[in-house]
Amino acid sequence: MKREALVFLVSGTCFGLIIGWVLGSQQVPDGQAAVLAAVPPAPTESAASVPSPRPPDQARVEELMAVAERDPSDAAARATLGDLFFDAERFQDAIAWYEAALALDGQDVNVSTDLGVSYYYTNQPDRALDQFAHSLEVDPEHIKTMLNMGIVRAFGKQDLAGAADAWERVIGLAPDSSEGRAARQALDSLLSAHAAEVGTTGAPNE
Repeated sequence: MKREALVFLVSGTCFGLIIGWVLGSQQVPDGQAAVLAAVPPAPTESAASVPSPRPPDQARVEELMAVAERDPSDAAARATLGDLFFDAERFQDAIAWYEAALALDGQDVNVSTDLGVSYYYTNQPDRALDQFAHSLEVDPEHIKTMLNMGIVRAFGKQDLAGAADAWERVIGLAPDSSEGRAARQALDSLLSAHAAEVGTTGAPNE
């Protein structure tokens, strides 16, 4: 699935603004700094310069809806519909289809994490964290889930210590992965500005 990465920037004593998305099931592009934000995930003035998402391919949507209607047990069609609506930033629609997919296949960790991200972008950080917890029950070492959990804890709950813990887990499991590098950058930025609030020294710099 084609997604953009969520990138944040910590500067001084203030968190920056959202300029993208980190998602559970896609790769985080190399070379992009992970960033944090402490404002709600609602649109901001600075977001005005960000291109609007493309609407979903209506023909593809209708095709998948027909498949889903014909086969009430087809989790994949429902998950793909969720992806299409997510990419179009129609998060409520994405939630409906991801939930339907998980009702049929509750062990799909990628769908679970994408559902959590969708909850987050509809101002439901607690539901997002609960969904991430489910993802980690399915796969305790799912690093994309942990990366997202850190962002939601920092950005949605202002839980800096919890965010640091999540990112340290990513670094410990996969330090050389794109997720590990993103977690390292986020953690280093967090500690440089908010070490007292975090209450940890974080993982050592490499």
